[in-house]
Amino acid sequence: MVASVAMIAVATLALLLGGVPFWLLCVVISLLMMAEWADLSGATQREKRTAQFALSVPLALMAPASLILESRYFFTLGLLIGAGFFVAIVTRRTQLASGVIYCGLPVLALVILRREEAGLVLALWSLALVWATDIGAFFAGRTLGGPKLAPRISPSKTWSGLLGGVALAAALGALLHMRAGLPFRLAAATPLLAVLAQLGDLFESSLKRRAGVKDSGHILPGHGGVLDRLDGVVPVAPVAMLLVLLPGLAG
Repeated sequence: MVASVAMIAVATLALLLGGVPFWLLCVVISLLMMAEWADLSGATQREKRTAQFALSVPLALMAPASLILESRYFFTLGLLIGAGFFVAIVTRRTQLASGVIYCGLPVLALVILRREEAGLVLALWSLALVWATDIGAFFAGRTLGGPKLAPRISPSKTWSGLLGGVALAAALGALLHMRAGLPFRLAAATPLLAVLAQLGDLFESSLKRRAGVKDSGHILPGHGGVLDRLDGVVPVAPVAMLLVLLPGLAG
């Protein structure tokens, strides 16, 4: 519990500071995620370093000084996809290559969200809804129990946990709408994003099961790896970014 609070505190501080501090934290986390993904993929140390190096190029272009124009978003996304193709060609490991996208796309999404006019609220919303989902799922699942959600993938997850996580995330979305000016359409989408966060959790659990390990890593004492803590953020952040940007792009 202490480690979880500390991680949330560090992330919140970086969010408040924004700019380079937030970007640097995202970069470090992304490269750590890439290392753990490589281990789950059975990659060699050389292949792991190749994937991290390839990922570091688009991550560098996500720096605040680079993403000045909206056109850079698409260029950086293209470079991220190109980095994935590069890793696939060099290592001939498609799962390792897909990790470049998996670990890089949420960083791009969060950096873009933080640069919006109401960036602090938007980025906080996209992260906090995942935290709320995890907390609600944990306490509801432990208190109520009941039928398993996906016993073959994650035996500890229950349907009551899913509903508890969605309920707490929805309450958070409503609170941010009333107190912090979060647009209603984003608050209304929060329960669906909470479900997406749980799906991300299940996806990462399936990767660990195939790799025959309990945790993606051991960098966080008592909490496993970085992927274990951010599996819900990976799918939520890009979708949250699209929900924010699409109305403006359509206009």
